[in-house]
Amino acid sequence: MNPSTSNTNRGHGFRWMRNLIGAGGVGVGLVLAVPVGHLVRTIWRDAPPGGFAVPEGHVDDISRLNLTPVSEVWRIPEDGVEAEAQLRDLLARARSNGKRVSIAGARHSMGGHTIAPDGIVVDMRPFRSIRIDPDRKLLTVGAGAYWTDVLRRADAVDLSVGVMQSDSAFSVGGSLSVNCHGWQFGTPPIASTVESFRLMRADGTVVRCSRTENPELFSLALGGYGLFGILLDAEIRLVPNVRLRLVQEQVPTAASGPILDRLAGEPRPALVYARLKLTPGDRFGTVRASAYFPDTNGPIPVLEEPVPSTLDRAIFRGSAGSDLGKSLRWFAETRIQPLLLPEVVSRNRLLIETPDWYLNRHTNATDILHEYFLPRSVALRFLGEADRILTRHGGDLLNTTVRDVAEDRDTVLLYAREPVIAFVMFFNQERSPQGEVAMQAMTRELVEAALSLGGCYYLPYRLHATPEQFHRAYPQARRFFERKRVHDPGELFQNRFYQTYGRPEP
Repeated sequence: MNPSTSNTNRGHGFRWMRNLIGAGGVGVGLVLAVPVGHLVRTIWRDAPPGGFAVPEGHVDDISRLNLTPVSEVWRIPEDGVEAEAQLRDLLARARSNGKRVSIAGARHSMGGHTIAPDGIVVDMRPFRSIRIDPDRKLLTVGAGAYWTDVLRRADAVDLSVGVMQSDSAFSVGGSLSVNCHGWQFGTPPIASTVESFRLMRADGTVVRCSRTENPELFSLALGGYGLFGILLDAEIRLVPNVRLRLVQEQVPTAASGPILDRLAGEPRPALVYARLKLTPGDRFGTVRASAYFPDTNGPIPVLEEPVPSTLDRAIFRGSAGSDLGKSLRWFAETRIQPLLLPEVVSRNRLLIETPDWYLNRHTNATDILHEYFLPRSVALRFLGEADRILTRHGGDLLNTTVRDVAEDRDTVLLYAREPVIAFVMFFNQERSPQGEVAMQAMTRELVEAALSLGGCYYLPYRLHATPEQFHRAYPQARRFFERKRVHDPGELFQNRFYQTYGRPEP
């Protein structure tokens, strides 16, 4: 063979390969251009943080849908003795002036639960003392303290929080007032971890409440939305901080039952959450479960503070109002994120998290949470009904997290009367009268779907359920409100939640 011919032929071969690679590169570039352009536009259009100013003499909450004129916002002093004395004076002044009192912390509820129109709002955030007894694994904490600060202090003595929300930017008092639950697998709501708390009643007296001391007030005020008094501080059981290893699994939602069965066995995971696929044409069709199991093969990683990511925010916010964005987010969470997530992490690092990276900053829209609790046997049927309702109403669902919640045996206004599956739904909503009307109509249908299957819905969010639906979901509510008027006969402590559902029926 002529060497020159061979070289020429090989050159043609290389040029053919280069052309093919080049054409492929153009194709890949064209394919990537669409999602990259979408993310760039999302970042460009995003609003800066801190763009919402509440007018003087008004208050609002995280929903940005409850702007309300109030008589006064009163910040509680940090010093405990001074705070209690001044609080007594404040309550006496409110009674004499015919003013209602509401209690606020981080204001992450969404239905005016921290607001009494023309009333006095007690801002508990300065009341944030934290003491930890490592030997007893006991936290004594002011109601205004944030879980972020609690976790930092607990981490220093190798302890952690037993039950809390998935983000740490909430106040302890607020979490107790809504009886929150988290992604701590197979555990009851937070009331199960409370040893005792001190409560200032409407007449200014302070009582200690536990399962043996003032037990009725203990069960009423936990999950009582601030209607029985001002929760000053609490004693809460802590758990060891541990090293955890991540295991993930993705299956069709219809076949997810065996995952729950395995997780309920041994070894038992410490933290578990699952996310449902929301892409067009396959909404709720696939579930991806992330379970964190105790791992003793090494030291506990040092606690690192969360660092918000512009790209993570763009991927999440880009799913609002966009089928492309929803598909891109699912791809990122199932194909890319597993390659980036650390396999081993501490319990505290998973719990210390800020919602700032995903919250809506635009003035014309907001994000609204729903949460539905279903017995395991009917959870899939609820998803089928929810899919049809969302399709009919065009609801813009950004996220659905699935959690497992054990039976609540501590509170009166309970939502987990048996072990339940919780569906935490996060919607994008237009901030307008039309947006409110549309969300209310869709919410009532979702609530009805849950109730028809023997389920329930969570109360800290928009007050869109009808009073009739509320009382079907919480048949114990009549007794709850009757006891409220016994413990607070002047109805001093009020908020929009009480004014919507708690007033005596005609």
